[in-house]
Amino acid sequence: MTETFGAEFLVRWLTAVAEDVGREADRLTELDSAIGDADHGANLKRGFAAVAETLAKEPPGTPGAVLTTAGRQLISTVGGASGPLYGTLLRRAGKALGDDGRVGRERLAEALGAGVAAVSQLGGARVGDKTMLDALVPAVEALPESFAAARAAAEEGALATVPLRARKGRASYLGERSVGHQDPGATSSALLFAALAATATPEGEEG
Repeated sequence: MTETFGAEFLVRWLTAVAEDVGREADRLTELDSAIGDADHGANLKRGFAAVAETLAKEPPGTPGAVLTTAGRQLISTVGGASGPLYGTLLRRAGKALGDDGRVGRERLAEALGAGVAAVSQLGGARVGDKTMLDALVPAVEALPESFAAARAAAEEGALATVPLRARKGRASYLGERSVGHQDPGATSSALLFAALAATATPEGEEG
């Protein structure tokens, strides 16, 4: 029987993301200082902290509503490009899930895929442009296999941005000087899937 997940699982996931982003905020900002505006970590920390607070106060009743609420909160809280991009990712995924009370991993992958497509359209980027999509796309493609596979794919995608030349976003202004730096957006995207795998899998198990 295929395992399914309710709203409470999505709340735990995004709460874990808030904790992980808070812990890694300085590293994200350090990465962003090399090729961006040096605000990625601080912006996401503030945004996901607001998401966790909102979900704790009034937990939505369905997985879709959790993601939609989180996306809306990010868009209203986070400045720069990361708020609209992450907000679009979660809002579009929430819309794709609709009103279903429980979803399986494959359905979640499809919904996140719709979110990733919306992010690509919003930012005009694709895989290889040295953006968050370099982690998001392989992660979503691997998610039907397992949560662990999605986490690994996201981490590999983030590392693969190091030798790339940025073609979109603030980093693209640097041209060749963007080569040799890991993209902060891809790095924070990998945190999303690391938190998802940790939420889905009890410590010490594979999943």
